[in-house]
Amino acid sequence: MNPARRAAAGAVVLASAAGLLTTVAAPVASATTTCATPVYKRQFFANTTFTGTPKKTDCDSAVSESWSGTPASGLPKDDFGVRWSVTRDFGSGGPFALAASGLDGIRVYVDGSRKVDLWRNTTGTVSRTVNVTVPRGTHTLRVDYVNWTGAAKVKFTYTPRTSATVDKVAPLTPPHPLVSYDGNADTTKLSWTKNQEMDLAGYRVYRRPKGVTSWTKVGSTTATSLTDTPPATGAVYYYEVRAYDRAGNESAGTADAPVTSTVLQTPARFTVSAIDTGASLSWSGVSAAARYRVERTDAHGVVTKSWDPARTVSLTDDTLARGEAAQYRIAAVDGSGHMSPFTELRAVTRPLAAPRELTATAGIGSATLQWTTRPQDAPYGEFRVYRSTTLPVDTSTAQWVTCTTSFATLSDGSRRYGCADLSAEEDTTYHYAVANAQGSQISALSNTATVTTLVSDKPPAQVTGLTATATGYGIELDWDDNTEPDLNRYAVYRGVVLGDEGDEQVCSGSEWADLPAGTSRFRDVRLPDGDRACYWVDAIDDAGNSSRWLGPVYAVVVDELDLTPSVATPEGSPLTLTAHVADSGVHLAWNAVDAATGYVVYRWNPETQGYERLAATTDRSYDDITAGAGTTHYYWVTARYADGTESVPGAQWAILEP
Repeated sequence: MNPARRAAAGAVVLASAAGLLTTVAAPVASATTTCATPVYKRQFFANTTFTGTPKKTDCDSAVSESWSGTPASGLPKDDFGVRWSVTRDFGSGGPFALAASGLDGIRVYVDGSRKVDLWRNTTGTVSRTVNVTVPRGTHTLRVDYVNWTGAAKVKFTYTPRTSATVDKVAPLTPPHPLVSYDGNADTTKLSWTKNQEMDLAGYRVYRRPKGVTSWTKVGSTTATSLTDTPPATGAVYYYEVRAYDRAGNESAGTADAPVTSTVLQTPARFTVSAIDTGASLSWSGVSAAARYRVERTDAHGVVTKSWDPARTVSLTDDTLARGEAAQYRIAAVDGSGHMSPFTELRAVTRPLAAPRELTATAGIGSATLQWTTRPQDAPYGEFRVYRSTTLPVDTSTAQWVTCTTSFATLSDGSRRYGCADLSAEEDTTYHYAVANAQGSQISALSNTATVTTLVSDKPPAQVTGLTATATGYGIELDWDDNTEPDLNRYAVYRGVVLGDEGDEQVCSGSEWADLPAGTSRFRDVRLPDGDRACYWVDAIDDAGNSSRWLGPVYAVVVDELDLTPSVATPEGSPLTLTAHVADSGVHLAWNAVDAATGYVVYRWNPETQGYERLAATTDRSYDDITAGAGTTHYYWVTARYADGTESVPGAQWAILEP
């Protein structure tokens, strides 16, 4: 040891100044650097002998450097050294590959024993890989690197050799795990401390019942915890954890950790209800259940059908036939196939199908009913017809009426049933509903059909809301619909008003049109020449009763529009003109006139108050395709002679409806 160097490192230096002793403080050392394993502690030295105080100390996650200049402040470009060291737990140890390369010198030590020696000044990178067996426990790796001249490069790795032919060292047994049992979820949770082996692949958890020597693997994980669901039978189970590496080596098991399971619970709140399509089942879930066992039995307890739904708390059985009775029970099943006790049996009967599309037609003191059944809604027994004067129809208060049924089979296989209730009162409103009955079973009621029975001599109600509107093509009548079921037709009357204004006036007329029930409009197409007319409408039922006998009839008075041309047509025309409506408008035709060389067609224009020429033709007909709809058109046709004169016109009119 160099004594001078040792003195220089002392804590106090004494010096003389003017006869006094002065104390001079030495340089303060930097705080000790601590690096958490497996991070390296790295030290930089300004020499190649690693002597003296390091110029810099820090932490480095890997040995992999390439420097072209000084690697740290205070170091020379050449002739410096760097030392990496790490102390870590290798667990069970095993075969490792130490790989080193450098430019210039590099040495690798395990617990102070040199394993790699590439200590020389080189002009190129040198490397070496050494296979070593690291004993179990904690060991220190050290890498010394020096650069004498030029570029500086260094790299070092240590990796476990995981080939099954090389690695025969099993991991250490994990520390004794913490084990807890959750009786609500019927689960066991295990947790343990992580192994230190670098080639660790994961952990396997095993379970065995008390009294059984063989173990069953219940899970594998790379984490340090696992949750298992043992059979909820009330038995005692033991657990152990084993570590395994990438070569397939498995450690010994941890000490047996016991838990006592609870008995798998029977599902609670089990309910069964009848629905139209069969039966609806529901229950409370059991947390430890992997699935459930649902069984359907007949009246003798023989299982006729079963289900094994997983992770659900409801089920619909749509395989029951209409009117079929069944019983159901359910048990929980865990992941090992253990089953809880069954619930008590719950009985249900799929309801019979209710009749559909019920209609009611009024008769005199009677009602004719019709309803439909479908093939898939069988079976059918007898039908019960309920009649009530109040809504809703309630089977406990409604009258059950005698109604002999018959049916007709429709094209789709459905049946259309019918019957007549002949015990009804006249002029009474009834509400009907029909049920399907088979033995003691009764279906839900059909839809409700409401009808008011007829009176033999009661006429229909008088027509209301009658209006009359004058148009360019005649008179438009409109009135309120009559919805009485026995209405047969309407009779439209047209007449003239008798009596002076201010005095009582009456409409004197005769039947003008006959219209079917369901119609509430009438168009009286007639020449709008300004006449005053009156209208009224009579309602007549199937028995021929007329509403006009109920009292005074409401009539409407209307003044026609007067579209008559203001220019009169002269008399004495040799032409007889006809006009009728055609698809293309108005078709005009006339007779031939001797000595005529052609004919001229005119149409009245109410805006200019004159007949305007439409066309000249040698034919004896003409189609006016420009005539507008919704009004009356007036025409003249004249014969034209060789001297250019025209005859007295023949006149005619035509009405084009909207």
